[in-house]
Amino acid sequence: MTSLLTRVKSKMSIFAHRKARGILDGEYGSVFRGRSLDFDDLRAYVPGDEVRDIDWKASARHGSPLIKRYVAVRRQTLMLIADTGRNMAAGSRDGEPKKDIAVMALGVMAYLAHRHGDVVGLVCGDAFGSRTIPAKAGEAHLERLLQEVHSRASLDSGPSRLEEQLRHVARTVKGRNLLFVVADELAADPGLEQVLRRLRAQHEILWLTIRDAHLAGAGPAEDAFSVVDASPLPSRIAESSGVAAAYATATAGRDAGRHAMLRSVGISEGRVANSQEVMTELFALLERHRRAG
Repeated sequence: MTSLLTRVKSKMSIFAHRKARGILDGEYGSVFRGRSLDFDDLRAYVPGDEVRDIDWKASARHGSPLIKRYVAVRRQTLMLIADTGRNMAAGSRDGEPKKDIAVMALGVMAYLAHRHGDVVGLVCGDAFGSRTIPAKAGEAHLERLLQEVHSRASLDSGPSRLEEQLRHVARTVKGRNLLFVVADELAADPGLEQVLRRLRAQHEILWLTIRDAHLAGAGPAEDAFSVVDASPLPSRIAESSGVAAAYATATAGRDAGRHAMLRSVGISEGRVANSQEVMTELFALLERHRRAG
């Protein structure tokens, strides 16, 4: 069996030649900084310190800025949340299978957590139910998680409904964790927003969207079909510029609605169309999340 984690690590090594891996490690480590750490003491502010770490009340009493210092909790928990329904068996914006992009993204985050001494778990599934693999350490465990996602996302899977996995997390995952969600281009929905608000009150959440294929880029008409019900896409529809324009407009509206929903609940979103974009977009996503905090 091909090692998915080895493939992920190889791509990370290539990326490290162009951008220092330490920067990406630092961005991952900053996600929990000042949030899930135990308070230690106060010290004088020095240029370069994070403004958000200033204890304003103590500073007012002291007469000069004081910074809160924290003792790091030795081990954090990263929970990977993945849609493994039929939607993830489809092609992405650039034609690559969505599940391959998902495995790359999940693998990068999981390996970053492993390098920081954190434990990693997984919740995946479809509209019919969710499966949880408890958080553990070790590369063999990470490989198991990636193989689980890769093998479950197929045309034989149930319909995709990520809200089911998120509600499962809300019911079963205790404590304060970092949730990394990988999904396709979902539409904003009141039920989805409700469960996200509940989760965001307890956890840190990062969201990565894998872009859907263009209607015009679905491939030869005889090969184009819907992963939802396997129905073919007639060539006159696939080749219609009017239908393609309407589809693009609807897609833009769906994207705007989802982005607004995520922003309203305090969740940073990244978007990728292929696995080559994963490293750069994750770096940007972690940085946006840190700045927003």
